[in-house]
Amino acid sequence: MDKKGKLKFIDLFCGLGGFHLALTKLGHTCVFASDIDSALRNVYMKNFGITPKSDIRIVSLNEIPKHQILCAGFPCQSFSKAGLQKGLHDKDRGGLFYEIIRIIKHHKPKYLIMENVPNIKSHNNGKTWKKIEKELTKSGYTIATTELSPHHFGIPQIRLRTYIVGKRGKLDKFVWPKPKYDKNQLSVNSILDTNPKKARTLNLRTKQNISLWQEFLKIIPPKETIPHPLWAMEFGATYPYKTTTPYKCSINELKSYKGAFGAPLKGNTRKDLYLRLPSHATRQDLKFPKWKIRMIKRNRMFYMKNKGLLKAWIIKIKQFPPSFQKLEWNVGDGTRNINNYIIQCRPSGVRVKRLTTSPSLVAMNNTQIPIIPWENRYMTLKECSRLQSMGSLKYLPNCSSHAYRALGNAVNVKVVKLIADSLINGGKHLGK
Repeated sequence: MDKKGKLKFIDLFCGLGGFHLALTKLGHTCVFASDIDSALRNVYMKNFGITPKSDIRIVSLNEIPKHQILCAGFPCQSFSKAGLQKGLHDKDRGGLFYEIIRIIKHHKPKYLIMENVPNIKSHNNGKTWKKIEKELTKSGYTIATTELSPHHFGIPQIRLRTYIVGKRGKLDKFVWPKPKYDKNQLSVNSILDTNPKKARTLNLRTKQNISLWQEFLKIIPPKETIPHPLWAMEFGATYPYKTTTPYKCSINELKSYKGAFGAPLKGNTRKDLYLRLPSHATRQDLKFPKWKIRMIKRNRMFYMKNKGLLKAWIIKIKQFPPSFQKLEWNVGDGTRNINNYIIQCRPSGVRVKRLTTSPSLVAMNNTQIPIIPWENRYMTLKECSRLQSMGSLKYLPNCSSHAYRALGNAVNVKVVKLIADSLINGGKHLGK
């Protein structure tokens, strides 16, 4: 610490440098960074003048300078609901948490600030979190956790994340930043540009699918409630789901039913029959969970009530892949004009949201970039940067798909800054 009370920090799994931006805004100095991604290391150097080390597992403790703050957005895939759930046993991802323990045991920084997905607290029935908490406590830290999202602080993106702070000794004078906004007070328009020149336009297939869902919205009577989610592949299906499942049925028994879109279940093997079933019906379940039973029932009842209207439409939607055959209409009784909303194409379906907040940015491929339908385009990198409070970054990866993934994997700068300020300064800058 220098005479002005400014501290030195290290930035582990640094990515685009969200922690770096947040801590330097408070006047602190980065003395070390690391990231296994070579392209991100190059971008970090161009933005901040520091070349990060690569694999933290091969970095000697003596290579890491003395510091008072350790920041780490350690890999989340092993804890995420969308991942393989390997947790701390995943040596290349979740297990990297133990590198943090290795460093803090040696350097004993005064403060810790970490971020991960909310599911880290419930992973493996809470056993993973108990292990993490135990390791941090044994290393001399009092810790606290909470879940916060950018929209709590005026940024139009709902992206809930678990934040972990720690302090050697007592965690006194620290309070979590209090959410100041409700999502209905916000607007995505606050971060959007109007017809930006370099925006990527929608590919033909995506545009056709969105148009087809608009056709669906016009077909269905205004007073008819749209199932949430809507699974079009259940239209015409008759396979059993209430008290048994396709997995529990014999092959001969299954042949008496119909699969997705009413397709006869034909074939000599279970694999043949499963090709004609919706993917959500092919799991090795002896009984479906209650939520799935409710969804299937709701969609089949909707179809029976409206099948006369949907006959021609079903022929068209069948030509699209399964994720495009599902609709998440998140606007309730809003006007049924898809161009009035923001869209995201996800594995769970085509998600349509009100313009209060953007869909959460995710570290996935280009298909999940939020869509601005009234301009026939995807959200730009600059707009996504604003959603992560990174609009000031001069450089991003040259490859746009890599840049989108990096933004989806980044920590939100404003949220981290508020947390760090409360932890280190007692919240002196919380109003700024």
